[in-house]
Parts: sequence; structure tokens; C-alpha cells
Amino acid sequence: MSLTHPFRALPLSALAISLASLAHAADLPVRPSAGDIVKLSKPADWRPLDPNNTLYMELASGRVVIELAPDFAPQGIANIKTLVKEGYFDGLAILRSQDNYVAQWGDPNAETKPKSLGSAKAKVPGEFTVPMANDKRFVRQQDADGYAPQIGHSNGFPVGRDPKAKTTWLAHCYGMVGVGRDNDTDSGSGAELYAVTGNAPRHLDRNITVVGRVVSGMPLLTGLPRGSEAMGFYGANEARMPIKSVRLEADVPEAERSHLEVMRSDAAIYKDVVDAARNRGGPWNKFTPHYVELCNAPIPVREHPKD
Repeated sequence: MSLTHPFRALPLSALAISLASLAHAADLPVRPSAGDIVKLSKPADWRPLDPNNTLYMELASGRVVIELAPDFAPQGIANIKTLVKEGYFDGLAILRSQDNYVAQWGDPNAETKPKSLGSAKAKVPGEFTVPMANDKRFVRQQDADGYAPQIGHSNGFPVGRDPKAKTTWLAHCYGMVGVGRDNDTDSGSGAELYAVTGNAPRHLDRNITVVGRVVSGMPLLTGLPRGSEAMGFYGANEARMPIKSVRLEADVPEAERSHLEVMRSDAAIYKDVVDAARNRGGPWNKFTPHYVELCNAPIPVREHPKD
């Protein structure tokens, strides 16, 4: 389908028939919500988080769970794992909370008496895009987008794609985690990370290395007091949220793990979830645009059901 003919210009009969039959089978409304459809999912529609690519950031207020995306930033993630395994983040802090933008964490004394990076690298090449051929899991979302010729999801991560340049990249949606850097593209080591806590700043796409996304614990970051200094940094007299520890899930005892799973974005039911978000029904909605932005396409996360 050409991008000059977005989804809203296509006949909705096939979608209506699909959702109508789905609703009939489950005694749901003719136009069920995304939540209604998620309830119809089967175990095969979900995947567990990979313990070797999941981080637990323990704050005084609770746990933030971050799923890493090594297909998109292998060098940066390898360096972050080195920092984590050597305890670099333990005892550091949230440095910045900028309204409608990001929360950033790292070393409060980085400019005066920086903590040693240990055996981690001080500079890592920017991984702003990857070759399109490397992304074997891309499932296209049939909506137009102002930041990418094509959009979709890859293993649950929102991505943009440029077929002419043959590149793919992680998009700066809510909850995505990126590597802070200076002007040079290789100036980010992963020692300073941030999570998007406001409206998706998609202008950052292809300008910063994105390494994953928060799958649990976002309220702990969005609820932080805003910093009073420029860009939301905390001043000397403002309390910073301390980081108790950051651990790879694989290094955490089984009994202490969060046991989360994500809906597979290549599962047939996920297409229905996105379609429901695109074509909102129900008695409350009086107008639906038959369109959904990439960052508003829900990616369901749940605790693994107990046996």
C-alpha cells in the first residue's frame, strides 16, 4: 500500500467483518476496544522478557523495568551491561526531570569528580539507525507518519523505516530509553540514560542512540518533582532521587524477578489491537479519525499468569 493512500482512505469492510465476528464470538461490542481484544489473547500471543536483556533499576520508590533492544544498539547495550555488571549506577541518582520531556539519570559529580567507568568504554559510536536487513521482525503499521516513510513495530518496539536509505531505527515514543550525549555522535557511553516521560519528541529520532524502553515503573519517573534549573536539571539544594541499584534480570534471583511478558507484535491479534486503537468505537466516542500515531499504538505488557 502506498503511503499516499493511508489506512483511513481504504474501505473498512474487511476490518468491520473481522472485528464483528470477533465480537460475536466473545459477546463483545461490534467495535471492541483494544482492551477488549487483549482479553481474548492466548498464551502464544505473548513473549516473556529476556532476562539477559532486561534491567531492573531499583529506586527508593520502587522498581523500574527496562527492556533492552540489542538488535538496534548492540555496542551501546554491551557497554551499558558492562556498567551494570560492575555496579556503576549503584548510588548514583536521577539528575533531571524536565516537564513533558524526559527523566535522566547518571553521576551527579560527572563534571567535578566523576565515578570511574571501570572497564566500560568512555565513548561508543552512535547507533542512530541500523541496516533495514538487520531488522527481521518488522511488522508495518499502515498509517502515515511525518518522521518516517514507514512505521511499525519490531519485537514490540516502535520503529521508523526508510526503504530508500535501507535503514530502520527505534522511535522516541513515551517510555523509550536513550543514551545522553554531547555534540559528537560517539560521546555517549551509556553512563547517562534518559526515559521519555512526556509527549513523544520524535524530532530526536535518528539523532540519539535508543537502547530500549520502560515496560514497568513509568509512574515512578513521570511523578518525579521537576528540576528548577535549565532543561529540568536539579539544583544543588534540590533533592535527587537516589538509585539504589541497577541489575540485569539474569543476575537477580528467580524469586525476586518481576516476570513480565509483552504481547508479540507479530501476532495476528496485535494487528486487531492496533486496528481498535485506530477505529475507536463504543458509546463514548462521537468521532474517530480512523488513524493512530505510532506512539499511540498500544503495546500490552502484563505479569505472567500464574499456573
